[in-house]
Amino acid sequence: MWARGRARVFERVIEGIDKGLNHGTIEGRLPDGSTRIVGGRGDGPYAVCEISSWMALVRLANSGSVGWYVAWTRGEWTSPDPVAIFDLFMRNARSLGGVARAKGIWRIAKRLIHRFNGNSARGAKRNIAAHYDLGNDFYAAWLDETMSYSSAIFAGDESLESAQRRKIEAIADRLALEPGDRLLEIGCGWGYLANRFAENGVATTAITLSEEQRAWAEQRYLAGGKPLRFELVDYRAMTGQFDGIASVEMVEAVGQEYWPQYLDCIARCLRPGGRAAIQYIAIDDAIFADYAASADFIQTYIFPGGMLLSTERFRALAEARGLVWSDETHFGGDYAETLKQWRERFDLAVEEKRLPAGFDKQFRDLWRYYLMYCEGGFRGGGIWVAQVTLTKSA
Repeated sequence: MWARGRARVFERVIEGIDKGLNHGTIEGRLPDGSTRIVGGRGDGPYAVCEISSWMALVRLANSGSVGWYVAWTRGEWTSPDPVAIFDLFMRNARSLGGVARAKGIWRIAKRLIHRFNGNSARGAKRNIAAHYDLGNDFYAAWLDETMSYSSAIFAGDESLESAQRRKIEAIADRLALEPGDRLLEIGCGWGYLANRFAENGVATTAITLSEEQRAWAEQRYLAGGKPLRFELVDYRAMTGQFDGIASVEMVEAVGQEYWPQYLDCIARCLRPGGRAAIQYIAIDDAIFADYAASADFIQTYIFPGGMLLSTERFRALAEARGLVWSDETHFGGDYAETLKQWRERFDLAVEEKRLPAGFDKQFRDLWRYYLMYCEGGFRGGGIWVAQVTLTKSA
């Protein structure tokens, strides 16, 4: 009787995926040797998933993307192309509903843990250190020469470095700053964008909470008398007036609770008529509430305290502060390509043993899974990257 009950549970999970898979197809090879085709009713990728243990479906049903990752680490499922699996889950996120989200006590527990990782002034520094202070040598082993850890913008078949420079120029076009103008960069990474503006005579203040990143940026770019400084400062503490503000994929590290304070900083520090150019990652507004109610794989294992934007909610907060929202441009496909190239470069660094000592196989496998997971998300279209200009009302 127990065996029959267990079989019904597995069947309900498979039926739930089949019912919600309106785009694309999954060929599931099951532990009992059978093959099950789910979906197939609309255009989309054809993915193969080999499930060696029924526990993979149990973990997916109970813990969503976190459980699916745990199942992968234990060899309970494999795929010749995991990106296609992640693509399909995101492509069908609305119709799948809660099939691949944590439930019950697992959902509550993960949300409580995520709340513990909130981005208060103290928590933000801890969370940033957990990800970015893995070491400059680690990131330098697989990022391009600009050390840009955000989506590039591609134009045809060009190198990753060229596409990253194109992204920075898109930010510059939005700001249209002149020599002698003042720029604040919120979340400066390893300093490439700040240096680009300073080389063109723009007085640039770049802030970060990562000691590793600031050390790299100062060593690489503080020379030649450029009007450039890097500061270890929380955005909430910034004062002064600037002609422009740039912030590239930093707001995802802020968390929904602190979006108002982030936008307060922009409104406070921009001169009247000044512009901010923001590059951000957003998730479909239709699924944001369910996404925000738990903690997914990324928030659990990669970015503690992280939260993708709801464009609708974030825009409303910006406009309430007198920031005019304009020229919103999406380029999610470019992020998928960026992630693909990062994964190829990461794999090569592992093969050539160029990663610093101390990053064991478990960590390397986690990082590769993370890059595939994100690539699939952008290919599926339920998350995207965008640039927008915010202009402070005169």
